[in-house]
Amino acid sequence: MKTFAGVYTPIITPFRSDDTLDEHGLRTNVARWMTSSLTGLVVLGSNGEAPQLDDDEADRVIDIARAEMPGNRPMIVGTGRESTRATIAATRRAATAGADAVLVRTPAFFKAQMTTDIFVRHYLDVAEASPVPVLLYNVTMYTGVNLLPDAVATLSTHPNIVGMKESGSDVAQIAAYCGFRLKPDAANGFIVLAGSAATLFPALCVGCDGAILALAALAPDACVSMVTLVGEGRIEEARALQRRLIPLARAIGGQHGVPGLKAALTLLGYAGGQPRPPLRPVTPQTIDLLRSQLEALGLLERVGA
Repeated sequence: MKTFAGVYTPIITPFRSDDTLDEHGLRTNVARWMTSSLTGLVVLGSNGEAPQLDDDEADRVIDIARAEMPGNRPMIVGTGRESTRATIAATRRAATAGADAVLVRTPAFFKAQMTTDIFVRHYLDVAEASPVPVLLYNVTMYTGVNLLPDAVATLSTHPNIVGMKESGSDVAQIAAYCGFRLKPDAANGFIVLAGSAATLFPALCVGCDGAILALAALAPDACVSMVTLVGEGRIEEARALQRRLIPLARAIGGQHGVPGLKAALTLLGYAGGQPRPPLRPVTPQTIDLLRSQLEALGLLERVGA
């Protein structure tokens, strides 16, 4: 079974001013990320505005990204939908288009009914039907539901569920997820990927195998370096790097989200484009803030060079 440990970025979906997909911009973005030290890319994640895309647009994004990625660089595709049926259909389409694995967020519309039993049944059905490995995706800040450790304990034993992304900052919960890798009945290769750059350092310290980070779209080498430093036990260096990354991580995370990330990418010369309504572009004042944070990390200097 292939392992998906490493550092990924959930790529944006660039739109033109008329709200159509910027295919050329997407191609050039992917090609540029492929020159970095990233393990691979996540296509149609939360930062790709996946819930805002029609199915035909989503399928086109997958096709373009796969065409620009070498076969040895993993492409993980977000296929979570509100129904199990629709999730399976999206998963099969992604696999046909060349996804190496799928990232499946928790369904969340009927929040009161989203119990551990419901989640387990949903993910087991998806895993049984998926032609490619499945990673669970817990992103409570957007869904309002939480995939608890008891559900993950059961799901981690399925041979086609190879890991998960946890986008929260509850380090105790992350540590509990990481503990399932040590269970005698856990499926081979079950990994845990951190999803919050603001708490990347502690997440790695409790056992995460890498990360899927919006920040890695802007500072891929720094994010990869963090994983390396913790893995080599260079804790003080890793802690210092975390402190340097926190302001930008927070700005493109909970503070300004996808619009902030797109604005920062535009400053770095990527095709950022506009967010899709109802999301709106950030203000000029926010762009100035993002510019100063990129400058503080030396990222704008590297673009100029």
